[in-house]
Amino acid sequence: MKKITVFTPTYNRAYCLNKCYESLLKQTNKDFVWLLIDDGSSDNTKELVAQWQKENKISIQYHFQENQGMHGAHNTAYSLIETELNVCIDSDDYMPEDAIENILNYWNSIDNKNELAGIIGLDAYENNTIIGTKFPDNITNATLEDLYFKYHCKGDKKLVYRTEIIKKFQQYPIYKGERFVPLGTLYLLVDKKYKLACLNEVLCIVEYMEDGSSRNIVKQYFRHPKGFQYARMLNMKYSNYLKVRFKNAVHYVSHSLQLKDSSFLTKTPNKMLTIAAIPFGCLLYGYVFYFNRIKK
Repeated sequence: MKKITVFTPTYNRAYCLNKCYESLLKQTNKDFVWLLIDDGSSDNTKELVAQWQKENKISIQYHFQENQGMHGAHNTAYSLIETELNVCIDSDDYMPEDAIENILNYWNSIDNKNELAGIIGLDAYENNTIIGTKFPDNITNATLEDLYFKYHCKGDKKLVYRTEIIKKFQQYPIYKGERFVPLGTLYLLVDKKYKLACLNEVLCIVEYMEDGSSRNIVKQYFRHPKGFQYARMLNMKYSNYLKVRFKNAVHYVSHSLQLKDSSFLTKTPNKMLTIAAIPFGCLLYGYVFYFNRIKK
């Protein structure tokens, strides 16, 4: 069995998947499986992947499902993965040629790996500029939340998880009519029990596409209020940082107003914080509503 699965959720991205494929062909260590979760594509993704499978240059698995959104594709990937480690590389991103080698060499060098959830590495732009900041040199293990809010790291990072750990936690919920639940909800749950080994190496080259969720986050708020309400509740309950809990309380109020959820004060895991957030949540709801109306 291979050591690590690189999984790629994709939806109508046949036009850019080749960049990820080519980067995997160039990996200096081929001890990986590439798992593509086709989340209901109507383009030629299936035919393209079949062609690559026929070439047989790397190990490729393909799974098609009805469209569920990014989080639904992650659910499916985690249910299918059998390797020790896994890492998500989005359909518009790709890996430096030494990424798999760096991951596996570092993982094999760790003595206390059974106490860890996995590895966290760096993302970079195509010009090799690190996104945000590197990890402090004196920090070897940390939770994802502590890296951002205690050690003040910035920018997107790449997560490599132990598969047996990620399978222990509840899957992302699927809401009828919605296609988005923030992926960080699962990472926060993992944070409560495990740390990550910090690796100051670039594991992923990122390109933020115009049709990607990162560029359309305010639209996502409006289109998927149930998914975001769920995320806000988890963050209010589990975050170790007051500013994070309060920010999520503000957003929770906004999503609840959009959903016309009169029970939001009963459901909240932090009633006093939610009450304090109501004025700000009302303002945020007004902004999100106005933004999405003028963007139609």
